[in-house]
Amino acid sequence: MPAAGSAALFEGDTLMTERVLLTGISGYIGQHCGAELLKQGFEVVGTVRSMSKVGATKAAIASAASIEKLRFVEADLLSDAGWDAAMQGCGYVMHVASPFVLAEPKDENDLITPAVDGTRRVINAAKRAHVRRLVLTSSTFAMVSGKPTGRYGADSWSDLDANIGAYAKSKTLAERAAWEAVAGSAMELTVVNPGAVFGPSLGAEIDGQSVALMKDMIGGKMPMIPDVAMGMIDVRDVARLHVAAMTAPAAAGKRFIAASAEPISMAYFASVLRDAGYPKAPSRKAPNFAIRLMSVFDRQAKGMVPSLGKKAAFDNRATFDILGWQPTAMEKSISEMAATLR
Repeated sequence: MPAAGSAALFEGDTLMTERVLLTGISGYIGQHCGAELLKQGFEVVGTVRSMSKVGATKAAIASAASIEKLRFVEADLLSDAGWDAAMQGCGYVMHVASPFVLAEPKDENDLITPAVDGTRRVINAAKRAHVRRLVLTSSTFAMVSGKPTGRYGADSWSDLDANIGAYAKSKTLAERAAWEAVAGSAMELTVVNPGAVFGPSLGAEIDGQSVALMKDMIGGKMPMIPDVAMGMIDVRDVARLHVAAMTAPAAAGKRFIAASAEPISMAYFASVLRDAGYPKAPSRKAPNFAIRLMSVFDRQAKGMVPSLGKKAAFDNRATFDILGWQPTAMEKSISEMAATLR
């Protein structure tokens, strides 16, 4: 029997269950998840689309955790190749791979296809490998997109009949596909639904939406503030919640809102940056009609239109009660993230 405090997750587990397959390990959230798993004693197998990403990703994770138990395999969400081999000996899977993108793609299927087909591909391989539990990174965009201002819980789903944008549609369809794929199987599914994620990156070159937004704000490339407010969370909290979602027996079969209970406005976000010494952060508010006008020719503006003026609050009590969340203050997340991007 594993010693108390080891990375074997449940009493009676063998060493096999100490190994976790982590998809999307080269991404902003994935790197933090990898570091957190390693810090808690797990062996991590990280998937990358190309082995060319391994060097930078390994160096980034090494800045936060020992990488003695870290290895990489090549596997693409759009191909069956490599997934069965990658799953060998893994008792648990964290499926984090799927980009957070506000800018509307020219073809929505550029986001939807890898999100949905990739999720099915990973889950089916996990079932073949007799993985005990899979943790899926979804989004609050799968819960409240297309909904009016209000407070929402873990039973809420976005309105696919509304104009919610390709990203929200991709996350909603991918999560629904996940629940359908595990129905009737022995494998447990737990879903973490983060809001907008901020906080310092671990150092590798990251091209995620959160990083791009922060760079635009501190670099003066965003002249006005859109009327957008979102539940937010620190990236380090997201990683800790993923591990808790994997290890807590009571988390099986549940969705967890990983976001502040009250929406945080972009105006507040910008004010934190100005107070932290970033004078180029915008102070003027953009009229909604201006964002809508810009959306005709600007894909990032188009991606913001469905969220303009809406304020979604969350009932996130289960995240505290079951996963033991201790939130990092967003002021800290925002200022520390900006400092890593100077």
